[in-house]
Amino acid sequence: VDKVVPADPADVNSREAILPQAGQVLFPDSSYKTAQAIRDFNKEGMPCMIFANWRGFSGGSRDMAGEILKFGAMIVDALREYENPVYIYLPPHGELRGGSWVVVDPTINEEKMSMFADPDSRGGILEPAGITEVKFRVPDQLKVMHRIDPQLQLLDAELEGSDMDPDGQSAIKEQIKAREDLLKPVYLQAATEFADLHDKTGRMKAKGVISAAVPWEQSREYFYNLAKRRISQDAYVSQLKAADSTLSTAAALDILKSMCSADWEDNTAISSFYTDSAAEIAAKIASVKKESIQSKID
Repeated sequence: VDKVVPADPADVNSREAILPQAGQVLFPDSSYKTAQAIRDFNKEGMPCMIFANWRGFSGGSRDMAGEILKFGAMIVDALREYENPVYIYLPPHGELRGGSWVVVDPTINEEKMSMFADPDSRGGILEPAGITEVKFRVPDQLKVMHRIDPQLQLLDAELEGSDMDPDGQSAIKEQIKAREDLLKPVYLQAATEFADLHDKTGRMKAKGVISAAVPWEQSREYFYNLAKRRISQDAYVSQLKAADSTLSTAAALDILKSMCSADWEDNTAISSFYTDSAAEIAAKIASVKKESIQSKID
């Protein structure tokens, strides 16, 4: 994408500037538009669905002068204030990296935000190549080679256990060096693949940074049922908290759970429960309100 900055009509020396903008990167203008859109959705009272496929923020000196930090923080502020469900979804072969992960992390607004990912997506602050560059440098690679590779072990033993003349030692050292150079690409590739395993959906789920792995083929049905459930659920939670100001969101959810016999992880079943048991839930809310007023009088 090219950003066109028009010439200043009041300055005869100014010229039109064309600035290239890489894909999958948040720039000051796109960050501002993202934050503004989130705020607009919130004012409309709508759930927000974010298809996250970003590799980070632009961090050049021009972007710093363009207040990229301020506009990135606006995304965090908009999500922190969001009063409706927010779903972040990593699409197939998409990735979420660096600062772009930070501004949509569900911990910003845990009551409303949740993150999901397709099994073929990736997520993590650093990319695998960056992790290996930092955590598995050449000295570390050499240590692993000499610990694992049988041929290097033999050469090390031959070098240490014999009284060779300098020429013989130099020949062995050259063989060791040649073997190390041969193995470096293999070990680096294995390390990169190992680092990539930590960015896959299964590992993200195990670490608790995503709520569930949702295949793209099932995503429309899954998010429809989830949104339907969350709209009803959040409405009931708000009514319970209004009825009793001492209730937290977790306590209000526990009241709803105690009334439900269906699997709490089944969005379709819970949506049906909220629809079919509307009268019972309304009676429970009235009961909670009555008990709250009674406790204040006592």
